[in-house]
Amino acid sequence: RMITLKYFASLKSIAEKEEDQLDIENPITLDQLSDIISKTTPKMGEMIREKKVLITINQEMASVDTIIHDGDEVAFLPPFSGGTK
Repeated sequence: RMITLKYFASLKSIAEKEEDQLDIENPITLDQLSDIISKTTPKMGEMIREKKVLITINQEMASVDTIIHDGDEVAFLPPFSGGTK
């Protein structure tokens, strides 16, 4: 039972990785995911809880009540500001 975590742009340096695999027993909420991430990367967990990152699950925008299942891909993107790049 694995989910894939992907970190983009400035979040790569905060997480100190580009991608990670996480073993989950059962489907989890974003809050539970932030708790798990906080154990190894407190700053990243804090940013998730404070909604300072955009989160997609299987390339769909996640909301607070989104449930993450085995096999899902969770991507963390820094908030976008201003024009396009």
